[in-house]
Parts: sequence; C-alpha cells; structure tokens
Amino acid sequence: MPNLASAALVAFVPILDKEKATDFYVGKLGLTLVEDQSPFALVLDAHGTTIRATFVGEFKPHIFTVLGWRVPDIAAYVTNLTAAGVSFSRYPWMNLADGALPIWVAPGGTQIAWMNDPFGNVLSLQQDPSA
Repeated sequence: MPNLASAALVAFVPILDKEKATDFYVGKLGLTLVEDQSPFALVLDAHGTTIRATFVGEFKPHIFTVLGWRVPDIAAYVTNLTAAGVSFSRYPWMNLADGALPIWVAPGGTQIAWMNDPFGNVLSLQQDPSA
C-alpha cells in the first residue's frame, strides 16, 4: 500500500501581498521564485521543498511557528539575515545578555531563533546539538 513517506512535501504559508512576500521570501531569505503568475499563490523552492505562499483574503497569524529551517550554523544565518533586513524575535524568557544574538538554547541543546514574515507568520531557524 502506498504511503507518504517517500512523497515530496509541499508546505503552505498564508500571505496577503505578492510584492511584500516576494521581497521577503526571495529578496531577504533567498528562496527561489518558481512561479508568480497564479492568482492563488506564489510558488517558491526551498532547497527542493516547494512552498506555496497562498493568497488569503483575511488572515490572523498564529502564535506558533509555521515554517522552519534546520541550519548548520545558526549564528551565521541570524547574522546574515539580520544584515539583509530580517528582524528576529527576542522573548523575555530567552534571558539573553545585552548584545547577544536572539538565539535560544532548548533544554536538549537545540538552538532556535524566531522571525516573522511581513504578515506576522512565525518562522524559525534551528541548529541541532550535533551540528
């Protein structure tokens, strides 16, 4: 019986504006724009994973992460994305020293940084302890 273990994943993220989404996801995050002619979504490539940035009429962003990337050097990614104009979240419970990068270390050692796209979607970067 077929199952989805070997099928390619397609991720979805809600957006409200084509230009803002393109500026952020392509211009700042560096994803590849595959298609922008559909009236329903922008199609992006994220290292082989398709992301459909879907146009929605009304939208209230969730407070949890909707897209995330596993990276080998989170400090380098946070630094480079900050230089590109991406703002990372600093939550009070992170207990960061002044001037520290906004990277939280989970109890198991995973390092995590959160950012928002222009529509309020929460996105994350994570570096596993073994990286």
